[in-house]
Amino acid sequence: MASVNKAIIVGNVGGDPTVRIDASGSPIANFSVATSERYKGRDGEMQEMTEWHRIVMFGKQAGVVEQYVKKGNPVYLEGRIQTRTWTSKEGNEVTTTEIVGE
Repeated sequence: MASVNKAIIVGNVGGDPTVRIDASGSPIANFSVATSERYKGRDGEMQEMTEWHRIVMFGKQAGVVEQYVKKGNPVYLEGRIQTRTWTSKEGNEVTTTEIVGE
């Protein structure tokens, strides 16, 4: 059976993207996007819950991000969810989940 790994995020950019160049000379952009949900709490008052999403983009898309995406901008993006694990400088195992923008 086929499977689908697709995320659609509509939110606001949390900070200016950071762009670095990998070993092959291709740009990689990282930034965060906040999505918010508003709902009425048990007490009848409106509540807001914000979720932060880590975004990574490669190649030409990273160049577009560097040029046009700034803190506070509204964005619509599509991508796939990816989880990575690595060892930090302190020797701790770190796991992160991010959306690889397409």
